[in-house]
Parts: sequence; C-alpha cells; structure tokens
Amino acid sequence: MADESAQAPKEWRGRFYEDFDVGDVFKSRLGRTVTETDNIWFTNLTLNTNQMHFNVPYAEGTRFKQPLVNSAFTLALVTGMTVPDTSENATANLAWTDIKLPKPVFVGDTLWAESEILDLRESGSKPDVGIVSMRSRGLNQRREVVIEFKRTFMVYKKDAPEVANMYPGTDVDWTV
Repeated sequence: MADESAQAPKEWRGRFYEDFDVGDVFKSRLGRTVTETDNIWFTNLTLNTNQMHFNVPYAEGTRFKQPLVNSAFTLALVTGMTVPDTSENATANLAWTDIKLPKPVFVGDTLWAESEILDLRESGSKPDVGIVSMRSRGLNQRREVVIEFKRTFMVYKKDAPEVANMYPGTDVDWTV
C-alpha cells in the first residue's frame, strides 16, 4: 500500500502556520512560459518607460540583442508560483528582501519556483497568526537561476476564525 503521507489530501485548504517546519522545501507543481503579452501588459500597467522591455529595435542594439522581460514581472510571477505551497492562507506580506537577478528572462522562457522555509515565529501581537520567513528562487528551462529573494509573511493558524471553511454546502439531493 502507498505511503498515505505522500497522497494528495482529499480537501486542500493550503498550509497554515502549524504546517511549516524550518528546512521545508517546496517546488512549484507547474511551470509558466512567459509571453510577449505578459511583458508588454505588465510594463504598461506599471508605467515602466524603459525601452528595453517594449522596443525591439532598441533592445537589439543592447548586449542582450532582444527585449528583456520586466524584472518586476519576474518577481511577481515567481512569488505567485510559491503561493499554493506557502502563503495561500497568508494575511499580509511583511517584506521582500535580498532580491537578486543573476540571469535575464526573455519572452519564451518557462519558469518554475522553489522555496525553503528559513524561520518561523509566533506573532507577538496577533495570536491567530505566525510569521514565516523563506527564500525563493525562479529557475528557467535551462536550469538557470533567474531570480532569488527572501520573503516574510504572516499566515493564519488553523483555528483562526478568518480561515474557517466557507463552503456553503446544500441540503438539496443530486439530480444527475
């Protein structure tokens, strides 16, 4: 019989403070290919006027020879890819620090995320939450690290009223 701890849970509500241990490592289940639309929309939404992100002839004249994906998009995407494993039940982000961009990201690159829990502590002011610190990195399809950063967030404990199961249920019988 398969090890039950390796089986997917019947109901997934995300991790709570009690579910973390220092040293836990989480790898994103899905990769995400960055598109030109992602880069252009994000650049426009954030009013970033650096031509490196949207002007092909300009970018061709640089050492990269092509447009770079907006690095703030890379940070947002890799952060988002960590959420299902780490901060789905977070109540607040407290810090992003030590952001490093060792390799560029280009349209067509596919990214994955990996995170390691570095520190856990009880909140001194909010008894229903704990504080989690982790480091994360984004990897591309060439196994290159394209971003690394640390992030700290507040996450609810399992018994916090804010994370009570909100599924409404019904008394109506199935009709199919």
